[in-house]
Amino acid sequence: TPSDSMALICDNWESIPQFASKGGLNGVARSMPSSAALDVVAEARGIPCFVTPTGWKFFGNLMSSKESFDGKDYGPFLCGEESFGTGSDHVREKDGLWAVLAWMSILSKANEGVADGEALVGVKDIVTNHWAKYGRHFYCRYDYEGVDSDDANQVMDTIREKFVDGDIASSGSDIKLVDAIEFSYTDPVDGSQTSKQGLILSFQLPSGDPARVVFRLSGTGSAGATIRMYLEQYEKDPSKHDASAPVALKDLAEEALKLVQMEEMTGRNAPTVIT
Repeated sequence: TPSDSMALICDNWESIPQFASKGGLNGVARSMPSSAALDVVAEARGIPCFVTPTGWKFFGNLMSSKESFDGKDYGPFLCGEESFGTGSDHVREKDGLWAVLAWMSILSKANEGVADGEALVGVKDIVTNHWAKYGRHFYCRYDYEGVDSDDANQVMDTIREKFVDGDIASSGSDIKLVDAIEFSYTDPVDGSQTSKQGLILSFQLPSGDPARVVFRLSGTGSAGATIRMYLEQYEKDPSKHDASAPVALKDLAEEALKLVQMEEMTGRNAPTVIT
């Protein structure tokens, strides 16, 4: 996933000349709907990590902290969104070509010393080794497109009233709802505040590992709205890392959809698309 890619680039910064020549990363950031795979690596590597609303302008402020605001210098900097926008402070915008070159550098470094005739280290090898070290964050997104705007707003309002502002008492499921918040952000550079950036339901799995479901709304015009549901759960057991994300996340999805009464409120018994 894009989230795994950012985490792997962060963990392998020594392989990337842009970062290695300057002694490593001084900051990383991800959009809130992206998975926490980056956070885990940043914490282990001692790199400041920021979780921002969706939108490149929030990354831009962090990258401009020193020169525009006389603040802390977070460069070299790595950032990205859940929709495969990845970049750094060389152009301060998403740069797919740069991300490809970063991965080529990682592969090149991983294959140093491989003798002629020996099997090369591939992307799959790098990713599976990364998951074995840090755990895997299973992740996917359900999109409900063309939902009646009133129905879509009712879903969001229900989540706020029942869980964010209400009671998160257990539903009796093995997947336990443990917290509910509406994401807001105070920019550490200029102090500006951004609110109502998504509703987050946090869960605890039977294994004790964390999971979360994020709900965001987009396009509430006459053509209808899109409800985006982002699913994420952490799995530390390497024997389970090969599962496909939609299969691994099926139980979490069913529990979240039941709690928010998606079918009852929208008439939709399945998402339009799963990515």
